[in-house]
Amino acid sequence: MAPKLPIYMDNQATTAVDPRVLEAMLPYFSEKFGNAASRNHEFGWKAEEAVENARGQIARLIRANPREIVFTSGATESDNLAIKGVAEAYREKGNHIVTQATEHKAVLDACKRLEKYGCEVTSLPVAPDGLIDLDDLRRAITPKTILISIMQANNEIGVIQPVAEIGKIAREKKILFHVDAVQAVGKIPVDVQKDGIDLLSISAHKIYGPKGVGALFVRRKDPRVEISAIIDGGGHERGMRSGTLNVPGIVGLGKACEICQKEMPGESERLRRLRDKLKDAIMGRLDGTAVNGSMAHRLPNNLNLSFSGVEGDALLMGINDVAVSSGSACTSAMIEPSYVLRALGVSDDLSHSSIRFGLGRFNTEEEVDYVADRVVETVKRLRDLSPLYEAAKPRASR
Repeated sequence: MAPKLPIYMDNQATTAVDPRVLEAMLPYFSEKFGNAASRNHEFGWKAEEAVENARGQIARLIRANPREIVFTSGATESDNLAIKGVAEAYREKGNHIVTQATEHKAVLDACKRLEKYGCEVTSLPVAPDGLIDLDDLRRAITPKTILISIMQANNEIGVIQPVAEIGKIAREKKILFHVDAVQAVGKIPVDVQKDGIDLLSISAHKIYGPKGVGALFVRRKDPRVEISAIIDGGGHERGMRSGTLNVPGIVGLGKACEICQKEMPGESERLRRLRDKLKDAIMGRLDGTAVNGSMAHRLPNNLNLSFSGVEGDALLMGINDVAVSSGSACTSAMIEPSYVLRALGVSDDLSHSSIRFGLGRFNTEEEVDYVADRVVETVKRLRDLSPLYEAAKPRASR
């Protein structure tokens, strides 16, 4: 049976709201519309109860205490609150932050902002497989280092960093450890206790929840983490993040986490199988293709491929009934090659020919078959039109 078009395979950018999530949210737009900070009547009590229930749902997914969950507007705010909040709270202890070259812009740009105010930032390189070298991390640490911020899984290439090992180093050196786990939560096991994580960022719209809501895990003991607020006014969320809580969104985030906790093992295995089928169907019929980043240490639903001799934008236009991307949604307006792929040592030409496929909960085998056929057909057609393809062939095996 032919799949319904268009087909969505850009789930690293955002996901569709799961109908079960929407169902849980709907009452909080209408009959349960109270402000969770209104503690003198039933409308506020019901809203507060829903918020606290969501804290528990999120905490269970990442092995945290519900009181360690701080609600935000999304991962960008969570990253900024973690990094800037630590820099302000611990400025008397030190001013040095360690991160990596392939972090999300929410982390990199927050660090750049802090450099303007006297912070020192070390950005670790990555190997061609996208992984950092733990020895580089150890060498980067100084007596002034107060924070290590390394994402768990990359949003473009899906590469999973050795978070447990990084957490162990951070513990040994008594340095706080922040993890942008936006792409990892709900797809692979995340355990803030086992992995020694002190702060962790989450976004609802990456796990079939609504846009505009996220959370930050802030450890309460061993050690107790202090962060300074970056938004003032009202003292909500125990003074860490002021502002009226987005109750429907928070309910949606909580429900999305509950579903992920129950269904993640089976869902991840199914997506891994579909991802590998897509990879084999494309690479088995096309020469001059390469996987960007490690396959051994990778999210189960991510595939990032370079197609030698083909412009990525032309390929995207050629398969315009399939939603995929040439990089992060946050940088899709830029015409420069992906900074993530550049960090891996991928040439500018191949960076421009790279496509990210992000499979998700609602993708089917029939869609994978269709997408593989469309990609192969389109790449062959574009190469036939390009006199440069023969010259590009030797570079495909970089």
